[in-house]
Amino acid sequence: MDRCVTESLPILELVSVTEAAALAGAHRMGQGDNEAADHAAVEAMRAAMSCLDLRGVIVIGEGERDQAPMLYIGEVVGGGDSRQVDIAVDPLEGTNLVAKGLPGALSVLAVSEPGGLLHAPDIYMDKLIVGPTCADHVDIRHPVEENLSAMAKAFNRSVGDLAVTILDRPRHADLIARVRAAGARIKLISDGDVSAAIAAAVRGTGVHAVMGIGGAPEGVLAAAALRCLGGKVQGRFWFRGDEERERVRQMGVADPDRVFDTDELAPGDEVVFVATGITDSDLLRGVRFFGGGARTHSLVMTRRTGEIRFVDGIHISDRAKAGSILL
Repeated sequence: MDRCVTESLPILELVSVTEAAALAGAHRMGQGDNEAADHAAVEAMRAAMSCLDLRGVIVIGEGERDQAPMLYIGEVVGGGDSRQVDIAVDPLEGTNLVAKGLPGALSVLAVSEPGGLLHAPDIYMDKLIVGPTCADHVDIRHPVEENLSAMAKAFNRSVGDLAVTILDRPRHADLIARVRAAGARIKLISDGDVSAAIAAAVRGTGVHAVMGIGGAPEGVLAAAALRCLGGKVQGRFWFRGDEERERVRQMGVADPDRVFDTDELAPGDEVVFVATGITDSDLLRGVRFFGGGARTHSLVMTRRTGEIRFVDGIHISDRAKAGSILL
């Protein structure tokens, strides 16, 4: 390509894609139907992508082609062909959160030049995620206690001052016990590890790291975000059988048990990350409906330029009902 992706991509149009998915998903908040919420967000995101002036290939999506009717891995999206990109999406990150009306749900996408995002299969990954302060001081191969001690030293505080986000799952019983024994505090979450990853990389959220096993696709999306924020993601696939290990080999990974770093999960020079809040989180406000419209809160980041923007969007569906707009 003769010009960089981040200069030529329609950034606000990308924001409109996650906004559309967030608005659709938010209408299903608290209704107790995970599938309906997810389906609404997927349909809205797919429709919005058809208007983009680019040719994108879904590399992280809703699943393999025979498992997902839309936004499946390998699907070509967009309405143009002058800019070719790879796209990773999660139209509704935290379906359980939306279904139950809980905080932390997002609509997320990442864009890079072709080959700039790891084509991770939908299996588990053991992850360690920290912000810039600790990026050069931790290693997922080291004991949990050693990493916590290194983080405390980097922050110039005690281990007891640290807070670690961990998915509340039975598989994390030993990890939770060790973090507690070391003296660190824990924030258990039911879902939404991409949101947690971003929170760990931003000062002021009260979270200093994310540890534990979650989805590999979410690891790639988190890495795309942290390429823009300067944090660190380390991940290694967590296999439930030989079939999953073979799937990774078929991706071209010679050593499926290796540790991937941030630059290997999202190696692109041109990385753009976009997220819109669906329900409130540490980072973003959720969708707020009012008579005749709705308000969204989004984050868009570009790796090459280092730009980080928060976008407050107002969407009018009925001008007569909306009246004057509140600042």
